[in-house]
Amino acid sequence: MVDDVEKRWRNPPTFRRAARYVVVVLILTAIVAALALVWAASRQQCSNSDVVLCDTASKLMVGLGPALVLLFGGIGAFVITFREWRAGRNWPIWQGAGWFLFTLMIVYLTIAGGST
Repeated sequence: MVDDVEKRWRNPPTFRRAARYVVVVLILTAIVAALALVWAASRQQCSNSDVVLCDTASKLMVGLGPALVLLFGGIGAFVITFREWRAGRNWPIWQGAGWFLFTLMIVYLTIAGGST
């Protein structure tokens, strides 16, 4: 077991794995956001409106879709954190990745909630 007081913050291979994980989650989030916007813009209910997010379904899809990807990405990072901790390896790097994704999720939800 790793002594919790002695945190090993410097481990380049672990950092690269965590950074790659975060980048993949962010790319998936961008893809889901783009697909949600395309879906919302092509709906028949919004064809007569100048606004892309013209009804509740559009607002929910664009607001919650990417946020759910960030949520599950953060939970996945925390699961990896727990596994790394149990194995006695460098876990603080993964914990930072999880908190970073959770913070982005809160920022995205704040911006999406303000646009309604």
